[in-house]
Amino acid sequence: MSKTVDLNADMGESFGAWSLGNDSALLDIVTSANIACGFHAGDPDVMARTMKLAVEKGVGIGAHPGFPDLRGFGRYRMHLPQAQLENAVRYQLGAAQAMAKFVGGHARHLKLHGALANMCAENYEMAHGCYRAALDVDPDIIIMVLAGTEQQKAVDALGCAFAAEIFADRAYNDDATLVDRSLEGAVIHDADLAAARMVDMVQSGAMIAQSGKRIPTRIDTICMHGDTAEAVEIARAVRAALEAAGIKITAFSNA
Repeated sequence: MSKTVDLNADMGESFGAWSLGNDSALLDIVTSANIACGFHAGDPDVMARTMKLAVEKGVGIGAHPGFPDLRGFGRYRMHLPQAQLENAVRYQLGAAQAMAKFVGGHARHLKLHGALANMCAENYEMAHGCYRAALDVDPDIIIMVLAGTEQQKAVDALGCAFAAEIFADRAYNDDATLVDRSLEGAVIHDADLAAARMVDMVQSGAMIAQSGKRIPTRIDTICMHGDTAEAVEIARAVRAALEAAGIKITAFSNA
């Protein structure tokens, strides 16, 4: 049987008169879209516009909740009380569900953003609480998790549907967490390098850390960040390289 993989991108991150990324072009390439819910980026108008495009192009819609951090784009680490954090996840997922329904779609998955995601990759209890909060709102929601981290342990314990994610444009530490963005080499800007890495990882069923260490993992989906200058170029290169290697690009199922 040939290998299959989903391609996802974070998007809907414009705000008011401020525009970020080329969501329309990305939606021609990816099979899943993680759409900002207004806390770290996005607003109701941007959500509606982006989700409507996703529906028109047959791309799966996902809620992309983050910290209440518009100034820092959700990339500043915040230490909120757990109950407050869980309500923030419920609130953002609810907003995504309402807007998706309005444009004729359905919010089928959830992926945490930025610093919130990174902290949950390191902290099992934090991840478990955030995902439990999402499941309180929708027991059938598919949780997209950073493969091989505490996020994946949390969904395993919850017994919910999930998709294990790797990144095309980010470097890995030996423990499967992402290299901090402040460090050299943390973000990959070379489209050909990103594409070659993804083919290698999917074919071998392992993440490749910056050190060269291989970390065996389930791989359901590959992320390309929508806010980088090379986002569309990287997405096109990754998809082309995967398809050339005989890997089918298709949206993940609720398994």
